[in-house]
Amino acid sequence: MAPKLSPTPETLVTRGWSDYALLDSGDGKKLERYGGHTVVRPEPQCFWSPRDPAAFDAANAVFDPQQEEEDSGRWRFDQHGPIDAFPLKWRDVRFTGRFTPFRHLAFFPEQAANWEWLDARVRGLDRPKILNLFGYTGVASLAAAAAGAEVTHVDASKKSVTYARENADLSGLADRPIRWIVEDARKYVAREVRRGSKYHGIILDPPKYGRGPTGEVWRLFEDMPGLLKDCAALLDDDADFLLLNAYAARISGLSLAHMMAEATHDRGGRIDWGELALSEDGPDARAIGLSFFARWSR
Repeated sequence: MAPKLSPTPETLVTRGWSDYALLDSGDGKKLERYGGHTVVRPEPQCFWSPRDPAAFDAANAVFDPQQEEEDSGRWRFDQHGPIDAFPLKWRDVRFTGRFTPFRHLAFFPEQAANWEWLDARVRGLDRPKILNLFGYTGVASLAAAAAGAEVTHVDASKKSVTYARENADLSGLADRPIRWIVEDARKYVAREVRRGSKYHGIILDPPKYGRGPTGEVWRLFEDMPGLLKDCAALLDDDADFLLLNAYAARISGLSLAHMMAEATHDRGGRIDWGELALSEDGPDARAIGLSFFARWSR
């Protein structure tokens, strides 16, 4: 039986928590708080005007993009100088913020909306087996582990997996059943299909472009459909979810949903789709759409 596709999109909105807030936005930038640090990053979607321009000027760190490349550039710090790695927390998960050369801080705050959904799904299951592909620094993996899951965390970057393991130590979750795998996601999934492995939930958060540990090239539009079908083959008969998130200007939540429907065509259930957004606080809060998602669930 084909899954039921939601007829309308959903916007999953992340608002601030104790260690993060979107303070202001406008003029192609956003002003955020990470722990005790205020940070300015480029955001072309913010066509409006900032409410407090002076606050942008007083930020502790500003990312200056390199020409037209918004995702590469350099950080410029205030008179106190460069900021080292610093601790952050989301619920039971502790992790380290880092000023990377790619304008983000070693995690994506808008993903908190997905973490909340993941936490609720896992807590409703009995010790589920979860596969997290393109797991990066591990916040989603640790959120699942904290909720009671057995987790397999896969990323092609050895450095990212090292950071994820450090975050597990910080969170007091190093003794939880988490497997840390440094490998190309496609190769790992193909091998798991051949083994007959099964999972109760799978998370995918692929980049637009990337390279595996032995030079494998990942291209979202070319490689995602095949990988998603292989992931569907890994779902147990009583599997609970398959969650896909993507950052790409040429993609939409609806296109992800149709790809998801093709991969899960015989599983029944439901497919929800839409976008993830960061929101300012307050009655006149403005929100910024940052990525698209589709998720199959029972």
